[in-house]
Amino acid sequence: MTDKSVGLIELSSIAAGFQVADTMLKAGDVHLILSRTICSGKYMVLVGGNTAAVGAAVEAGCADAGGCLIDSFVIANLHPDVYVALGRTQPSQPDGALGIIESFNVATLIEAADAVAKTSNVQLLEVRLAMAMGGKAFCTMTGDVSSVQAGVAAGRKVLADAGVLVNAVVISRPHADVYREVV
Repeated sequence: MTDKSVGLIELSSIAAGFQVADTMLKAGDVHLILSRTICSGKYMVLVGGNTAAVGAAVEAGCADAGGCLIDSFVIANLHPDVYVALGRTQPSQPDGALGIIESFNVATLIEAADAVAKTSNVQLLEVRLAMAMGGKAFCTMTGDVSSVQAGVAAGRKVLADAGVLVNAVVISRPHADVYREVV
């Protein structure tokens, strides 16, 4: 992924999601990263490109949301580890503490995962977005205990400040079977 900027819109309507995706793609020189239904009958659109184009696309999409907007964001310099964790394209061997942050929505969870990656020395394992989870999202990470504690604290703060924190935990020495469920 060469584009460092991403923008996301989360909507309460599937039909509005398709419309907003079209609006966003026509509003700027952006490409579609994800556009899909998510649990609880919601829809999310994630685009990438240069910062100005992504900002224009998100602004146009929000304006066209027709009262269905749940959340939106633009991150001008998304940490590359978040891309990997979103696609779970590089499975890793977890070998340290396990941290989990959980959110009531998708958009803020991605922002929290970005904060985790930028402020702590952890490896993001996965960013799972609202599929078969009632619209919630979570992020898992591994590393030494103090790094995972710092990462979880950074993610917790982003989620708590937005009022969407469900839970955040650090397991210092997870059982091997717990890690098997994660990876």
